[in-house]
Amino acid sequence: MAIVPTVPLRSQGLELSAQSLVCMGMSGFYGPPKPDEEMIELIHKAVEHGVTLLNTSDVYGPYTNEILVGKFLLVFVSALYMNFMMLMKIV
Repeated sequence: MAIVPTVPLRSQGLELSAQSLVCMGMSGFYGPPKPDEEMIELIHKAVEHGVTLLNTSDVYGPYTNEILVGKFLLVFVSALYMNFMMLMKIV
């Protein structure tokens, strides 16, 4: 299994994945929303491969994208003990 490399986050001593998972298409935007269960599994697979940066925005739907990512976080983060960075675009 390929693991996404990490990069340092400036002087904070934190590291995050060099690639992010852009969650835009999960909640609609390019058509109807995808099933939550499938998208949560997709996020989980990305995390298994080392992704720790989830890119989301309220522009992708009225907070539906953040709710979806929140469902993932509730289920998997405590089990994985991972650090996540969420990039949220504020319009």
